[in-house]
Amino acid sequence: MDTDRPRPVRLVDSITQLGPEDAGCIAISGSHGGVSSGRFAIAARPLLSVFNDAGIGLDRAGIAALELLQSEGLAACTVSHDSARIGYATSTFEEGIVNHVNALAAALGITPGVALREQSLVRQSLSP
Repeated sequence: MDTDRPRPVRLVDSITQLGPEDAGCIAISGSHGGVSSGRFAIAARPLLSVFNDAGIGLDRAGIAALELLQSEGLAACTVSHDSARIGYATSTFEEGIVNHVNALAAALGITPGVALREQSLVRQSLSP
């Protein structure tokens, strides 16, 4: 997939709001990064899915979608629940600090410890 061109950015409070027409987008959601959210992302096939880590939880349940999406050839990351409100995509985008990435997201240049809105892939896609 060509990642040098800007991608549509979709802000969705719930990853369930994505559909097949969103394939290849950058999906910034307010959803937790659990397996159930991952399944909705797999169905939509965005270039990058962004979730909230929801406190990570028992057995890393709040970030389990990252591994699931990696196995499906899809990039994914989470922002820290301490930086963004769960359920609010605008908060994910405006305030979220990336804290976990799968290998495919890392290959796209998504870097832990950096604000989501400052990630080059996201900035490039929002440039006019």
